[in-house]
Parts: sequence; C-alpha cells; structure tokens
Amino acid sequence: MVKEIAISKRAKISQAQQYVLLAVLGASLFLGATIALIMFFSHQISFNTEVIIEQDKAIAAYSDAISGIGICKKPSGDVYNNDELKKCIPEAIEVSSIPGTLRANILENMAANKALNSVQKENNDGCINPATNKSYTYSEMADLYDTAITSEQLAAASKLIQTCSALRVIPDALPAFKNEEALLASLNKIFIISNWQPESLSPAGNAGSANIGSGLMTFSVRLGVSADAATTIKFLDNVERSIREFNISRASISIDNSGNLDLQAQATAYYMSPTTITETTKTIKSGDNEQ
Repeated sequence: MVKEIAISKRAKISQAQQYVLLAVLGASLFLGATIALIMFFSHQISFNTEVIIEQDKAIAAYSDAISGIGICKKPSGDVYNNDELKKCIPEAIEVSSIPGTLRANILENMAANKALNSVQKENNDGCINPATNKSYTYSEMADLYDTAITSEQLAAASKLIQTCSALRVIPDALPAFKNEEALLASLNKIFIISNWQPESLSPAGNAGSANIGSGLMTFSVRLGVSADAATTIKFLDNVERSIREFNISRASISIDNSGNLDLQAQATAYYMSPTTITETTKTIKSGDNEQ
C-alpha cells in the first residue's frame, strides 16, 4: 500500500513538472513572439515615419517654389493642397494678390523701370497701340492689366506684357539657346541702321560651340563689310552698341583702289546653355523594404 502511494505521488510530481515545463516553454514562446512583433512594428513605424518626413519636406519645398515664383495665390495652409493646384491659373491671377513674389517684382518693378522701358520694342506689330499708333508704354500695358474684367482679358494683358515689355531686352541680349537665325536677323538690323546691305548672310559654317563656364556658351560668327570708311566705322560702332554681345577676336582691314575699306572679322556670340528642370526621386531603404 505504501509503495502504491509513493508511486502515485511520484507520477503526480512528474506530471506537475511536465505542466510547469510546458508552461515555461509556452511563456518563452509567447515572450519571444511578442518581442519579435514589437521589433517588427517598431521597425515599420520608424521606416514609415522617415518616409513621411521626407514627403513633407518635398511638399514644403514644392510649395515654397510655387509661392516664390508667384504662379498661384498663397495656399490656405502651410502648403498647397490638390484643389488649390488644380485651380492655379497664372494668367488669371492679379499681381496685387501675390506681392513680393518673383512674378510680381518683375511685372511691377523691373518692367516699369524707365531705363529698360526706354528701349524701343520694334518689329512686332502686336506691340503697337492702335490708339496712339506707337509701341505700348508700360503704363498703358499696366492699365490694360489692371482694368481687365474677364479672365480672357487678364490673360491677354498678361501675354502683352510678357511679349512687349522692355524685359524682352534681357533674353534678346543673351538667348537661352543657340539661335543662328535670330543672330543673323540682329546682324541684318545692324547692317540696315548702318545704311549698308550685305550681299548675303549665313552662319559661320561648322564652327563649334564652347562652354566658358557659368553656363555661358559661345559660337563663332564671321563678319564681312566692304564699304566706304564712314559706313564701315558706323557699322562697327553699331555692333559695339548692340544689345547682342559680340567679341571680335580677329579682324583684317584693307583698302581697295577706290578707297573703300574691306573688313573681314571673326567674332564670338554668346548664349546660355539650356537648363532643364527635372523631377528627382529619392528612394528610402530600410533593410529589404523601400518606398
């Protein structure tokens, strides 16, 4: 009887030990799974937080660029929302509603500069005021802009300012690309105001372009004038006064039997290298995940 009781107690103790072992094992598995899940979710939260921060930075930079340029009205919040961007029509925005922006400064300040506006805007029939039969002054264009009622009138006045404003002097003086036809047209105009007409005008052949730094590009131009001394000197003077920048690097002058000067020159013209604004994508990686 005693032996049976001892065996029964030993069986119960062994069974209790098994239960304890299973409980400890279960608790260990639960604790390990819990720690693994906490690490996983912590990792995901950290990664997603980093992505959101970078997205917010990109949105803020995009909104700052739009605000600085002045092609949209100011956002209702810190950044533009999708509805505000969809309603953004630059030609329909009054400059007075975007003070301090690049666009407002150009239209209100630079374009109204008397020194710039003294430059004639010739050879553009669209810049002739039918009321005066002369080129629009900035004040006349500004009046059309300020008194515009419909969005179509506002867009037309904005386009008139962009086309006929004296600010055209800047891109005309230093074009944004290699435009040989425009350069030849400028030279032809210089010939005309110098009272001399060349037999022909053509580019300087296969002369290549050169980058001299800061995005400034050059290409070669050949000039040739055969006329009396006064006309030749007047031509050189008009080249020097032209808004187009020419650098005459080499020239030869000879006198023929009739006393005319024969000028052959090699010159350099300038233009800005094309600038392309591209959208960049930043990839954020976290282990095997990326977004």
